[in-house]
This record gives sequence, C-alpha cells and structure tokens, in this order.
Amino acid sequence: MEIKKGNRCFYIGESEKKPLAIITYVPTGENLITVDHTYVSDQLAGQGVGKRLLHELTEWARKENLKIIPQCSFVKAQMEKNKEYHDLLG
Repeated sequence: MEIKKGNRCFYIGESEKKPLAIITYVPTGENLITVDHTYVSDQLAGQGVGKRLLHELTEWARKENLKIIPQCSFVKAQMEKNKEYHDLLG
C-alpha cells in the first residue's frame, strides 16, 4: 500500500477525494500544523494503517521543520504515548 502526499493530507487509495485511508492537517502558523482528522476504511481496519499514515506525516513534518498540534483524538493519543513523536508536539 503506497502512501501518497496530497493537498494538506497523506492518503492511501486512488485519490485524496476517495481515499481508503487519510490523515489531514491544516497550516496553523509559522512552522506549525494542526492534524485534524484520520480516517481508515473498514477494508484496511486493523492493519496499522493509521499509524503508518501518522509516521509518514511526522517524517514529512521533521523534514519541513514543523511542529504538530494533534487535534484528532487518534493522533493525540499516539503522539502522547510514543516518545519518538514528543519532539514534534507544538
């Protein structure tokens, strides 16, 4: 499953308009984004796809020197639980 970068999102599927899974963000300020939504279809549920999308997003955020405000409950829980993400919390 290939993770693709879309317009303010990372997704799996044919397009970001009809994703099988997606994580979205909103630019919130200089060097800051708010991650506001994560969706994984029933077809991909239980396969760690949400975690993979978050990993892809965080790798990109590090390269872009961005901090993350986790508004989405899934992302908030993952970022607080995993120390590897603590440096990205905005």
